[in-house]
This record gives sequence, C-alpha cells and structure tokens, in this order.
Amino acid sequence: MTTKELALIAAKARKLCVEAVFNAASGHPGGALSSADIMTTLYFERMRVDTENPRWEDRDRFVLSKGHSSPGLYGVLALRGFFPEEDVKTFRKIDSDMSGHAEMRKIRGIDMSTGSLGQGISAAVGMAMAGKLDKKDYRVYALLGDGEIEEGQVWEAMMAGAKYKLDNLCAFVDVNGLQIDGPTSVVMPSEPLDMKFEAFGWNVIKIDGHNFDEIISALDAAENCKGKPTMILAKTTKGKGVSFMENSVAWHGKAPNAEEYEIAVKDLDKIISELEGK
Repeated sequence: MTTKELALIAAKARKLCVEAVFNAASGHPGGALSSADIMTTLYFERMRVDTENPRWEDRDRFVLSKGHSSPGLYGVLALRGFFPEEDVKTFRKIDSDMSGHAEMRKIRGIDMSTGSLGQGISAAVGMAMAGKLDKKDYRVYALLGDGEIEEGQVWEAMMAGAKYKLDNLCAFVDVNGLQIDGPTSVVMPSEPLDMKFEAFGWNVIKIDGHNFDEIISALDAAENCKGKPTMILAKTTKGKGVSFMENSVAWHGKAPNAEEYEIAVKDLDKIISELEGK
C-alpha cells in the first residue's frame, strides 16, 4: 500500500472519529486524531489479521494502552472491515457496544480491554511473553500516550519487557505533548524519553508520527531488532487534521458542537478530496 493510500485511510478514520464523538456529545478526539496515522499503518500495512476470524490464534495483536482514544481505533477497525462504518456513529450510546474505552468482549478486532492508564502495556508484555512460551511467530504492538507514561506501572512493564527479551513486542508513545490537565512538560516532565527507555533496556527509535515512510521504516527496524523490545517515540500533533483542535489541550476530552463539527468535517473532507485527486 502506498503512503498516499495510507494517508487517505487515516483521513477517513479521523472523520469517523469526529463523527463518533460529535454524535455521542462526549469523548476524546485529540489523542485519537494524533495517533490515527500510526494505527492506520499497523492495520493496513503491517499487522497480520483476519477480519473474518478476529480471534485467529496466530494473528498479530494490538493493545491501545491509552484506551480513551477508542474512537480513533474504532474508525480504523471499521475501515479495515471488522464491522460496518455506520456502527462507529453509535459510539457511547446506551444501547451500543461502542463504549468510551476499547472493550474486547463486545467489539470485533479489539485484542484487549483498556482504559485504566498504564495497564495496557502490561497486558501487551504478557501477550508477547505468551507468544514466546508458545513458540508462536505473532507480533504484539501497543500504543501509549505521553501523559499515560506518568503511571508507574508503565515502567514495571518496561523492566519486564527487557528482562524477558521480548523482541516480538513493539510499542509506540504518541508524543503530542498535551494531556488532560495541560502540557506534559508542565504536569509531569518526562523528557528525555529516549534516554529513559534506553536505560530500561529497550531499543528506541524516534520518528515523525505523521510520516508514513518513517513509521514503516521504524516498524521494519523493530522486526529486525533481536533480544530486546522496541519503543517508537512518535512526535505528533494533538488534534491532527482539524484546524481548531490542533495543538489545543482543550480538545483532549470534549466533543465539538454543531458549528465546530461542520468546520471539522470540512477540514477533513478537504484533505480527503486532495488525496483522492478531486
């Protein structure tokens, strides 16, 4: 798949995300939009999955450790064919399975229920350990938020991943610099992230999280790294693709009103049209 094709899918996933949060009148669009390119690349270019058999034993696994970014993941899964795109519009409705956080018991294609920050990466470590013990060749991917890594459990998972030499595990940190209470540099400074993860025994790669070539190259490097897990630090823009949401902490966890929704859709439709060559 070309990078232009991936960009088009990511733009459509962002539009589904915005529609989901608007229809629910609640949700977390900012971090879902910033990580759409990463999730698109995983599901459309890299991961071995079967939409007809989502529990296929030999599939690659993905854990959305920052589970509140579920509308972004739902959009990608719908476009990949796990369920109809229309289902995403039922996000957070009382009679819908599309809950505010990813839930594996209800949604096809979800490998782990997440939402309590810090726990997803521990589950991913467990999945990777199971793969090693069972002598399976599947790979495990996880996506964390740069606010999420303030959780101590994350660093326990880092130690375990290195100790057990889980080279079948590749994690991303969505480094958009903003969390619900403000800039990560103010709430709880965590840089230099590369040196921290390296000190915990991980192979570390820094990329532009909106550059598909860099995402793919980093995933290639992760597969070729033996004896240790890989952490990809992806620099991104919170609210990517929606003009008034970009780099704004206000859009971490709120829904657009009708007027804002129209602007967001117009922004994303313009991107989609340009990628489609219209």
